[in-house]
Amino acid sequence: MAGRDEERAVVRALVDAHGETYAEEAGIRLRDTPQPLYRLLVLAHLLSARIKGSIAVASARALHEAGLRDPRRMAGADWQERVDALGRGGYRRYDERTATQLGEAAELLNERWGGDLRRLREEADGDVGELRRLLQEFPGIGPTGADIFLREAQRVWPEAAPYLDAKALQGARRLKLPQDPERLTGLAERTEPAVLAAALVRAAIDKDVAEDSRSTAAS
Repeated sequence: MAGRDEERAVVRALVDAHGETYAEEAGIRLRDTPQPLYRLLVLAHLLSARIKGSIAVASARALHEAGLRDPRRMAGADWQERVDALGRGGYRRYDERTATQLGEAAELLNERWGGDLRRLREEADGDVGELRRLLQEFPGIGPTGADIFLREAQRVWPEAAPYLDAKALQGARRLKLPQDPERLTGLAERTEPAVLAAALVRAAIDKDVAEDSRSTAAS
């Protein structure tokens, strides 16, 4: 079926050129262990603000380089230390509020789930809607932040897959691809859903990504 073959070619071109997850871009080797999951939560928090993704990624790296890589250290750091790390990443517009929220979120994670997001996952007991709701209990994590976290975490939390949220589906629309997550993952063949989701989001936020992918697929 030519239409489906064309769609597969578009997905292949998109993923080949733009299939880096945001966790990978931020230097996070995502595993189902406490520290990488926490770093992903911080990254999702930063990416959910109305700020360039590259700045959010740089700021997540800066927090890590400052030693604020787990909830104990984040909660134990003083507010100015968090502000300064965010500033080094270029995250200046929201730095003061975000520094406060990061501290409060780390305290909540420590107190309620022992600093381990896997315990939050256990509490959700395989219910992705409940996972999304629990994530939004963290200060600074709203629906967008929860979606970002789950888009990436589906790599190690398979019960969430395929997690293609509204932003990913916006990218699919721009690429003239189906809006159904199962059909999209079928077109992606052996590509991980997390990789597909990241590539689709990049198409959603940058029309050149979509245009280049369609052009490459047609050539």
